[in-house]
Amino acid sequence: MTDIATANANANATSGYSLKDLIGESTLRALATTLAETAPGFQRKRFLAVATDGLEPLSIMQRVHRVAQALDAGLPGSFATKLDAVIAAAPRAGGAFMNMGLCDFVASYGQHDPVASLRALRQLTAHGTAEFAIRPFLREDLAGTLATMSDWTADADEHVRRLASEGCRPRLPWSFRLDALVADPAPVRELLHALRADDSLYVRRSVANHLNDITKDHPDWVYAHVAEWDLDDARSAWIVKHALRSRIKQGDARALKLIGASDGAQAVVEQLAITPSRVRLGGEVELAFSLRSTAQTAQRLVVDYAIHYVKKNGRASPKVFKLKTVELAPGASTEIRITRAMRDFTTRTHHAGTHAVEVLVNGQRLAQGSFELLRP
Repeated sequence: MTDIATANANANATSGYSLKDLIGESTLRALATTLAETAPGFQRKRFLAVATDGLEPLSIMQRVHRVAQALDAGLPGSFATKLDAVIAAAPRAGGAFMNMGLCDFVASYGQHDPVASLRALRQLTAHGTAEFAIRPFLREDLAGTLATMSDWTADADEHVRRLASEGCRPRLPWSFRLDALVADPAPVRELLHALRADDSLYVRRSVANHLNDITKDHPDWVYAHVAEWDLDDARSAWIVKHALRSRIKQGDARALKLIGASDGAQAVVEQLAITPSRVRLGGEVELAFSLRSTAQTAQRLVVDYAIHYVKKNGRASPKVFKLKTVELAPGASTEIRITRAMRDFTTRTHHAGTHAVEVLVNGQRLAQGSFELLRP
């Protein structure tokens, strides 16, 4: 499945399109047609009546849950019978978010039968991620659910292995926190260790995000855990670099050391240019500069930049973005250029005003400038 954040960004970038439109009347009718063909006794009218009642104002995740409610209303028989019908429909259900509705059916109505429910989520996750649906089972029985998920780390399907990591992230976006794992990440140690060199980038990205979650509460635990990994393995090294991205942006010496970056930054930023100096919402801002080493030896430098976004109350809040990692010989320099679009997203509304910009190298601010954002 496309990551939620990516799908959300795509929705924002597409004129007239909203993420919640992925579960609309037309797609619900298509699902009803599929169920009528695969589930004997399916009550199409009952399903659509529940699915479409008051649909318009509902968010995408509320619509996901509405699909689950409609499935329960429209499918005949016991939970086990309904579950078989849901699994059968999954390959033709009509996209990842609609399939998340199928997964939500399992979470909403299958708590009494965790063995069958977890088996179903393992099958369903290949069609639409079950990362949200598995969390109620973790909250109800952490040890038992994690035991099953640990077995999934050796599954041949990358979607199942990814679910093993993504589903138990302590701070998974768009879901509730798993307070027990926020307090103590020890129960997921062996699970994450098993995935430390997974061949799938899809899985490795999840492991990195999981570890990044943990750094917010237990950075020392993460450092101790990844210290046991073979960082000569490019797959493990990739996970560590992305897992520690927040710490790297802060210039944490331990994080910089793990990715092979220099401690500190012996360098200067020259000819910083932020253009245009005034930009309207919907336009772009370009950041360009030269980074020159002042060190006597070669160094590896992590280059980021921060934009201090103006908030509704007029104050500013910084957001750090990754740029690149560079290797510089003594006295050497490199040219760096990046363009950033200034348009509204569901996750950020831009406000007019002066936006400060900083160039960060190994977490140290080496240069700053600004631009003014104008709204229509």
